[in-house]
Amino acid sequence: MQLSYATTLERNTAGENESSPGELIPKIEVRNLSFFYDQTMALDKISMIIPKHRVTALIGPSGCGKSTFLRTLNRMNETIKNTRHEGEVFLEGMEIYDRQVDAVEIRKRVGMVFQKSNPFPKSIFENAAYGPRIHGTNRKAELSRIVEESLRRAALWDEVKERLDQSAMDLSGGQQQRLCIARALATNPEVLLMDEPASALDPASTSRIEDLIFDLKKRYTIVIVTHNLQQAARVSDLTAFFFEGRLIEFGETNQIFTRPKKKKTEDYVTGRFG
Repeated sequence: MQLSYATTLERNTAGENESSPGELIPKIEVRNLSFFYDQTMALDKISMIIPKHRVTALIGPSGCGKSTFLRTLNRMNETIKNTRHEGEVFLEGMEIYDRQVDAVEIRKRVGMVFQKSNPFPKSIFENAAYGPRIHGTNRKAELSRIVEESLRRAALWDEVKERLDQSAMDLSGGQQQRLCIARALATNPEVLLMDEPASALDPASTSRIEDLIFDLKKRYTIVIVTHNLQQAARVSDLTAFFFEGRLIEFGETNQIFTRPKKKKTEDYVTGRFG
């Protein structure tokens, strides 16, 4: 049984949301998800639906569970010892934590870009080609096609096409982050997770990343964690507010920022805390 947007919003906001984006198509469905580091609960029964070809922003104060939640969407938290989850995460109807589902395949379908740009100490070409090589693509012509396509999608091709053999470490911070985005796109994911992708960048580079996010949602489903509320308001279609491991409110971004239904949400977006 699939959850409707109305059901999900109602469940997480006590039926107070006026804004229910029911016309959107689900890409990821999260049902009663809890997550634990040892005995410490980091997420408490989260249920929400992430729609296709939209940007969903996760906001909330430090330590509220945003990044933990993001990493549950491609099983990245499994790399941390002494952790466990309860509940379910569905990717187009497939429960990603099912024992028969390969975590590597999930991470191919659900790519991730981290807060700090982390290019490999390799050439620009080899950074973009890394994922396809891992998944068995070795023909030079095919790799060249994938590298060019991913760099174009990351709005970096025109800046680097004449120096693909140079070290990625020679790029600027903003270019390195776009290269990391290209590296994530090279495996042809369906979903792109972004954990504060512009927090370490200057304003000009941040603007490029935001423009890129707007373009990428035409092809991908994007979930972004950000501490920058102005950025969330600019780039996202939907916003989820987390506090102390709980999903307090989830709805269309304009409604969350201008007509929040929970006082805690209003206090956060108006700067009273956080």
